[in-house]
Amino acid sequence: MKRSMLILISLGLVCITMLGACGSMDGEQPSSGSASIQVIDGLGREITLESPARRIVSLAASTTEMLNEIDALEWLIGRDEFSDEPPSVLDLPDVGGGWGDLNNELILTLEPDLVLAAQIHTPEQVQALEDLGLTVFWFPNFLSFDGLYTNLENLGKLTGREAIAQDRIAMLRERVEAVEALMADVEPVATYYEVDGSDPNAPWTTGSETFQDVLITMAGGVNIASEIQGWGQISPEAILAADPEVILFASGPFVSSTVESIASRAGWGEITAVMDGAIYAVDTNIIDRPGPRQVLALEIFAEYIHPELFE
Repeated sequence: MKRSMLILISLGLVCITMLGACGSMDGEQPSSGSASIQVIDGLGREITLESPARRIVSLAASTTEMLNEIDALEWLIGRDEFSDEPPSVLDLPDVGGGWGDLNNELILTLEPDLVLAAQIHTPEQVQALEDLGLTVFWFPNFLSFDGLYTNLENLGKLTGREAIAQDRIAMLRERVEAVEALMADVEPVATYYEVDGSDPNAPWTTGSETFQDVLITMAGGVNIASEIQGWGQISPEAILAADPEVILFASGPFVSSTVESIASRAGWGEITAVMDGAIYAVDTNIIDRPGPRQVLALEIFAEYIHPELFE
């Protein structure tokens, strides 16, 4: 996908940041002093490490991708069922956590010095791991990019990759600010985002208090389902009445919807987005994982919602 205008706006700043980052990233050494590391996790607990983590098990695809973002993937020794980015992590032991339970026995056998959990894991699951003598850091989902930056900063502290984390945060921030600059004076576009359309008579969508809603707004759109709190089902009648100008839908191996199947739904031929051919599939792994690729999701949303800015 072409993002020429974003590149023109942010390339200079990113290059400057990268030049500064090279000095800190090449051969960066973890802190070696005797002082321990204390970081507050998303459950409000102070997690203490005597030294930077060097044997890490990740229980969520988002935390795996955060490790990759700050160049700490070399210390990953186990991953959850859905971690697949980068593809090299598929060679690591699978500790479950997808549709089934976590394999606590396997996690314990791997002897991690740090286990990374996310909001998909309950406090009870965290406690069960801690009862085995494991150290668990719980990362919350975020409703603003500041939350993403905080998660990366905390992971940098836990792994001794603080300088790299700060450099990456700066680059991600510049990309976000480039989108915000483009969208400063646009007319908001009515947008419908479909999470799951396997039942076209009651598709699932995303409403307020979700990061997908935040992405739509930041990308110059108006979420037609914003009156729904969280994720919920919406009627075809409500969608037809809202007449979205853009339709975005999550695309992935478990999603049956296609551009063609959405366009051919009964009565949907009258929707502006359908008539204009403005129906777009977006990789669900990019949109729905609360990690660094949410910045890419913002850029994709911006280009689909306001294509005139990218011609």
